[in-house]
Amino acid sequence: MTTFDPPRPWVASYAEGVPEDLPAVDGSLIDIVAASARDYPDAVALQFFGQETTYADMQSAIDRAAAGLRDLGVRAGDPVAIVLPNCPQHIIAFYAVLRLGAVVVEHNPLYTPRELRKQFEDHGAKHAIVWSKVVGTVQEFPADLAVTSLVSVDVTTAMPLLTRIALTLPIAKARESRAALTEKVRGAIAWKQIVGASPLPASHPKPATDDLAIIQYTSGTTGTPKGAALTHRNLLSNAAQAQAWVPSIQRGRGCVVYAVLPMFHAYGLTLCLTFAMSMGARLVLFPKFDPDLVLDVVKKHPATFLPLVPPIAERLLKAAEARGISLAGTEVAISGAMALPHELVVPFEEATGGYLVEGYGLSECSPVLMANPVADNRVPGSVGLPLPGTECRVVDPENPSQDVEAGTPGELVVRGPQVFGGYYGKPEATEESFVDGWYRTGDVVTIDDAGFVRIVDRIKELIVTGGFNVAPTEVENALRQHPSVVDAAVVGLHSDHSGEEVVAAIVLDAGAELDEEAIRQFARSILTAYKVPRRIFVVDELPKSLIGKVLRRQVKEKLESLTNGS
Repeated sequence: MTTFDPPRPWVASYAEGVPEDLPAVDGSLIDIVAASARDYPDAVALQFFGQETTYADMQSAIDRAAAGLRDLGVRAGDPVAIVLPNCPQHIIAFYAVLRLGAVVVEHNPLYTPRELRKQFEDHGAKHAIVWSKVVGTVQEFPADLAVTSLVSVDVTTAMPLLTRIALTLPIAKARESRAALTEKVRGAIAWKQIVGASPLPASHPKPATDDLAIIQYTSGTTGTPKGAALTHRNLLSNAAQAQAWVPSIQRGRGCVVYAVLPMFHAYGLTLCLTFAMSMGARLVLFPKFDPDLVLDVVKKHPATFLPLVPPIAERLLKAAEARGISLAGTEVAISGAMALPHELVVPFEEATGGYLVEGYGLSECSPVLMANPVADNRVPGSVGLPLPGTECRVVDPENPSQDVEAGTPGELVVRGPQVFGGYYGKPEATEESFVDGWYRTGDVVTIDDAGFVRIVDRIKELIVTGGFNVAPTEVENALRQHPSVVDAAVVGLHSDHSGEEVVAAIVLDAGAELDEEAIRQFARSILTAYKVPRRIFVVDELPKSLIGKVLRRQVKEKLESLTNGS
């Protein structure tokens, strides 16, 4: 058993059956699919609009796709860009690239050409497996970014025959649906050609545990994308930690996982793409979250394990109630990316009969670092406990080698087998991110006596006004309690008098009108005076990431443009 220097008070709060530590992993990510294909060949691995793929058939497709990619010139160590929504081809491409010892680079297929190009400039991949709708964007890259082998994927080919036929009907809605999913392309290699190759010989070299597996991009709070270099060890360890955290869910026992989160995001990638495959689970794929599509599956295959974000849980609850469909049977839902309101947990758990718990992670940590126990001692408002084998400390942000006093806020630093070794091609950024071997998360937290962690805010998003630190999340939570405020984002804008002033952008309830002073007065009943927004702006909506997190940097840029123009 590994010995850790700092104390780990959280271990006593673990749910029954969760181990304190885990043995070191070996092998590579391709082994988890191979093991499930060996142990459960006839079990359903993938479900997409009703079309089912067994583990044996998926493994065969991976072996053939790996051979097809090898014939295109993909070699061990090569970065290979994947730009796909959730679909069976995504899983097959992911593991085929890894089978060759090459490196997966995940991308958001809804990115603008500028955003996509910026990432390609960073990693320099010459091979790309791309959604047919995005092929044209990649083909328009300048000559120095030219991709030498571009594979086009029509996601509709993985759908059942009747669904594909329905998409071709001369009906406006069918045409719109097909247009949203496909686009005719020229000058690219069709995916069916790649999977039409003869299987890769079993003798082909396999990747090692500490080989680079994935480059996962994260913009953090700076807006500049950095690629977190994650090894097979990092990702295998995190999948094993997820398994250990839910001992009630047994491998090969009919586990059903819903992929409603995008798999190009670290959260969806680990909990759907790797964890589900390691469990021999049925992975139900949704190209985007559509509550009606999810509810259609719930009736026959309730989710054993459902990774989500609070807005998805809320929409699913409302849709289920409207359609009169029971969510009973959903055993464990884990929420991340943003705070999970307790007022959402209660009705969700009543509707499902299972647990809805909050977790926390970062792309640099594969990504899950901690989660609430799947047990009655979970603590609402906290992000839970560090996972088995994960070490954490709370340090002084100005002197990160120094721990703060117990129970007081400070920066969270972490170590563990899931924590990455650095950013791809960015040694200076890597050096800045570590102190004495501990990764600096940039999050301000507190840890209570039982080991439960609460996030206070991001260090870089703290507002310094008149010498005081203001946590935007605290102010946003106060504003959302006002009966007329639907949503809020709080940022700091430059002030000649106080360094920064607290400014809020709010979304009002339909029909409500802004009474700025009344809202400020309401906030004063909850917050210290210096935390109350000096100015409040009404907006129609707040910019959010694909998984629903408010993008404060964009809010700040918008408010700066408004105030500079006034």
